[in-house]
Amino acid sequence: MSAADLPELDPEDAKLVTLARSARGRTGAAEGAAVRDTDGRTYLAATVSLPSLQLTALQAAVAAAVSSGVTGLEAAAVVSAADAVEDAGLTAVHDLTPSAPVYLAGPDGALRTTA
Repeated sequence: MSAADLPELDPEDAKLVTLARSARGRTGAAEGAAVRDTDGRTYLAATVSLPSLQLTALQAAVAAAVSSGVTGLEAAAVVSAADAVEDAGLTAVHDLTPSAPVYLAGPDGALRTTA
């Protein structure tokens, strides 16, 4: 699906993109991500790259949510220069909620794809 074919995000999903952009910008990481749980709370994270721990931004955001007791997600967003959401993060979201959309936006915040 091309960006021209994508529907416009509703305000709550657009907020996820904004939060993901802020996580990426604050740390200078390759990616930023945000997830919204079924109660409307949001969790955000950036790429973790340590010698002993490697997490994509989406994996880290899901981990933050799960460690807070979340059992389901409504949606997720990733901001990255990549062409697709990486499989490990996408799988982590869908482990909790198989139907949760995952939005991929470019560094400028423009929506690129939905997984």
